[in-house]
Amino acid sequence: MLDFVNKTIQKLFGSKAESDLKLLTPIVKNIKEVEPSIGNLNNDELREKTNEFKQRIADYIAPIQTELSELTETTEANPDMEAAEKEALYKRIDELKKERNSKIEEVLLELLPEAFCVVKETAKRFTENTEVTVRATEHDRNLVLKRDNVRIEGEYAVYKNTWLANGTPVTWNMIHYDVQLIGGTVLHQGKIAEMATGEGKTLVATLPIYLNALAGCGVHIVTVNDYLAKRDAEWNGPIFEFLGLTVDCIDKHQPNSDDRRKAYLADITYGTNNEFGFDYLRDNMARSPEDMVQREHHYAIVDEVDSVLIDDARTPLIISGPTPKGDSQEFFALKPKVEILFNAQRNYLNTCVADAKKKFNEGKNDEAGLPLFRAHRGLPKNGALVKFLSETGVRALLQKTENYYLQDQQREMHKADAELFFVIDEKNNTVELTEKGIELITANNEDSQFFVLPDVGSAIAEIEKSGGTDQEKLEKKETLMRDFAVKSERVHTINQLLKAYTLFEKDVEYIIADGKVKIVDEQTGRVLDGRRYSDGLHQAIEAKENVKIEAATQTYATITLQNYFRMYHKLAGMTGTAETEAGEFWQIYKLDVVVIPTNKKISRKDEQDLVYKTKREKYNAVIEEIDKLTKAGRPVLVGTTSVEISELLSRMLNLRKIKHNVLNAKLHKKEADIVAEAGFAGTVTIATNMAGRGTDIKLGPGVKDAGGLAIIGTERHESRRVDRQLRGRSGRQGDPGSSQFLFRLKMT
Repeated sequence: MLDFVNKTIQKLFGSKAESDLKLLTPIVKNIKEVEPSIGNLNNDELREKTNEFKQRIADYIAPIQTELSELTETTEANPDMEAAEKEALYKRIDELKKERNSKIEEVLLELLPEAFCVVKETAKRFTENTEVTVRATEHDRNLVLKRDNVRIEGEYAVYKNTWLANGTPVTWNMIHYDVQLIGGTVLHQGKIAEMATGEGKTLVATLPIYLNALAGCGVHIVTVNDYLAKRDAEWNGPIFEFLGLTVDCIDKHQPNSDDRRKAYLADITYGTNNEFGFDYLRDNMARSPEDMVQREHHYAIVDEVDSVLIDDARTPLIISGPTPKGDSQEFFALKPKVEILFNAQRNYLNTCVADAKKKFNEGKNDEAGLPLFRAHRGLPKNGALVKFLSETGVRALLQKTENYYLQDQQREMHKADAELFFVIDEKNNTVELTEKGIELITANNEDSQFFVLPDVGSAIAEIEKSGGTDQEKLEKKETLMRDFAVKSERVHTINQLLKAYTLFEKDVEYIIADGKVKIVDEQTGRVLDGRRYSDGLHQAIEAKENVKIEAATQTYATITLQNYFRMYHKLAGMTGTAETEAGEFWQIYKLDVVVIPTNKKISRKDEQDLVYKTKREKYNAVIEEIDKLTKAGRPVLVGTTSVEISELLSRMLNLRKIKHNVLNAKLHKKEADIVAEAGFAGTVTIATNMAGRGTDIKLGPGVKDAGGLAIIGTERHESRRVDRQLRGRSGRQGDPGSSQFLFRLKMT
């Protein structure tokens, strides 16, 4: 019914995308009208436009800037000023900054058509000429020292159109399409531009980056990894540098260094979301203003904005340090006890699953419910249980049984838990040791209260009632609190170890690389370098995997990406998939999502999903489909949701002697090379969640005629956006292609 209402409204008033396009079309028309005059300028006149624009901005905001400078000087020159007077001055300074920013937006809107044309014309001249010659300035002479594509010949500077981008030679061959002018306008307006994969988001960004950098307040371009940050800074940098602007990348420099401070002072600064956030935290911990590296947060463009501002938004960035006795940990000491618990529970629950299966097959559903529910409460990720739950009607029985034990404030739950050694709440990610579990691990010759926390309130009351001097009572209380602290830490360690063994799987939630436990991003399949689980969980996993346990830490400073990016005066973003999260973007960031039309019509064929009863049938079908497509001369990109599945498919392909590349969290360093080859005929690439990979797959010779890049999704992801990103890898710029998802039906 709701779908019908939406379609009716669209017929009457048009879609949002159509309305947005109507508003943007006149701006693009203005840009096109200015193009001929900019095209008639010689190279020196084209470059001089930057100084002209900067002067026009300075003149427009001069009155406000003068007052702002005077007030700032007054506050700095009078450190002993009365608090009330100082507060009034700072309030006025904040008001003036807001007024200045508003004025800057006004003048930038006037400059937009000319500025966009200057960038487009520069891109055109670098595309059509192997060298572009101009009169040398001091800026050019400084560039010669760090850029291999610039040389000085007498009074002239010669810019080549080929340079290195993150170690790879690139030749500039891109000129902005009209739809990219629309995308650039949307980004300048502080909105999110949704552009299909292959539509040139990196090139689109050059337009608003140049325009906003003219104000001198700094422009930040935020990417999801350091490879993209360095690549984009070096790829687009020469265009901006030709026009007289400075470009740098914070990921090239050490934190808190002079070089990183200079990177923030550049007109245009590239970097990863985490490094921007961590630099902010370090600045807040700085002892003096001279130690800070960032300046005001004026304008930021976030690449793969859905990944940064939605998926990772609430994950806190934490700067931590050592704690007293941080090396004093009991993880290895208590690990044998946890293994006893885990093995005992697993053995018992395997019999529960077998019992439930037998009674279920006999039609005794009432009797099958309790052992099934126990298995779920005890080890929800148990392989035997997961397999049994895939059978028709079993999951429905589990839900019915769970509802029964949850009713009346879980009055009957103790009966279900009576035979368990520990209980897992998968939704809340918690594990609780039961009395039976405590008895098992203290059965040998240990104190039965070894893992039981004392009732501090009752114990203190008993101490107060007992005879003895005040000094004796004080000593007893101190002993009690020491005992409580030791046991509390011991129980916490046991619970974290149980979590590590029962809720966190190797090659799914984390991998082992270089002798360390590294977290894998669920959305992108990337390794989250430098991140650790908190509250001792990471140390517990390290103990489980027999790698070195790092010392415990405490938090010094923390911020979420969501709170960090809300500090910017103007925030914009670009991605291939934002429309599905448009409501959340508006609610949290007040960011509007604008869908940009493609330059060429998408010709990719999206097939209907294929559904299989078992995993074996599904994976066999995937291998057969790969074999068929490669024999037809088509490249194949296979998307998986975990490292484990990608390695399973790799083994199956090896058995069939089908050559392939694997792109997952373990091999992410080879990412660029693997993606570069993914479009050649007969190439098979297995990728763990291609979300946000940031590199286009360009088709090799003869591939278009064979049908283009074929996408195979091995299962639907929880996030529909991730599926769209995988599918969008095929069919760039009107290329042919296809996509097909195969998954196993989860029966209820």
